[in-house]
Amino acid sequence: MNARRTLATAGRVLQQIRHDPRTIALLLVVPTLLIGLLAWIFVDTDVFQTIGPAMIALFPFIVMFLVTSIATLRERRSGTLERLLAMPLGRGDFILGYTLAFSLLAVAQASIAVTFAVWVCGLTIEGSIWLLLAVALADAILGTALGLLASAFARTEFQVVQFMPVLVFPQILLGGIFLPRDQLPPVLEAISDWLPLSHAIDALNAVAADSESAAWIWGQIAILGAFIVGAIVLGSITLRRRTP
Repeated sequence: MNARRTLATAGRVLQQIRHDPRTIALLLVVPTLLIGLLAWIFVDTDVFQTIGPAMIALFPFIVMFLVTSIATLRERRSGTLERLLAMPLGRGDFILGYTLAFSLLAVAQASIAVTFAVWVCGLTIEGSIWLLLAVALADAILGTALGLLASAFARTEFQVVQFMPVLVFPQILLGGIFLPRDQLPPVLEAISDWLPLSHAIDALNAVAADSESAAWIWGQIAILGAFIVGAIVLGSITLRRRTP
């Protein structure tokens, strides 16, 4: 892997996205609008205060997963990836370049979502707002990494969507959004411990309630980081030059 090639790949991806206002809106605006809609639905109740932190994890995660996986798949289906890999660019450079580009977008996305949820929707945060932002950022990058991994196996955009019941839906169901994880059946609770979104939701809830130490929160972020690195490594190993 070469840092210059990785940065060049990231710059090319960002340049492409800059000329695609629909993708920019999907990445930066849609998660915020969904959080706002949810807050509006429960405006006269305390429900948003309960599920709001989890939504900061959920919506950006799903959007980053979809956009990253489809964008990467199109590079392969169009033959762009095959031409790039015919040059000195390696698979690791390609995957890391995409990760870097979408991670920068994730910074903006997480910042907008957290700012809107707290200062516009009135989500009460008892802990550090910076810790909340750090967890939200790690969660959005996780969606990027899993999207890159899914794109390595998918052949069409429809197959990318088919990966959602495998990679995304179980994490939503077992992540503690509908029922606290410690109230799940023991087997399901054990499974949820191995799902990265569970750790993101736990950390965001803990920051919102200020119920855990900063060291514990950073431990959850480290776990998310391990999942991110694992997905990137596996994605770079399994990435094919072109879709058959």
